[in-house]
Amino acid sequence: MPPTQKSRREMLEQFVAQKPTDAFARYGLALECVKLGDDPAAAAHFEKLLETNAEYSAGYFQYSQLLSRLGRLEEARKILSDGIVVAQKSGDMHARDEMQAALTMLR
Repeated sequence: MPPTQKSRREMLEQFVAQKPTDAFARYGLALECVKLGDDPAAAAHFEKLLETNAEYSAGYFQYSQLLSRLGRLEEARKILSDGIVVAQKSGDMHARDEMQAALTMLR
């Protein structure tokens, strides 16, 4: 890779630094960290995403998947439960059903 070309993660980090409350950018950065195996950074970005954009239902599902994979099942259940409420309120029945199915599998 040429030294002038930034990695996807670097570009997302730069965008998040410029617009820290941008849900889509923060979500993308969290997913990129998951893909790269940087679980602590991914968890931190998911936490910040849900703190600043509590209505971003996709974040709940992906964060719960990370927590579940890390063996943090109680936290994963709580995140899914919160996400189900958010999705229900926003009328996103697909996200609600997906999170409900995931929660059922964690019980």
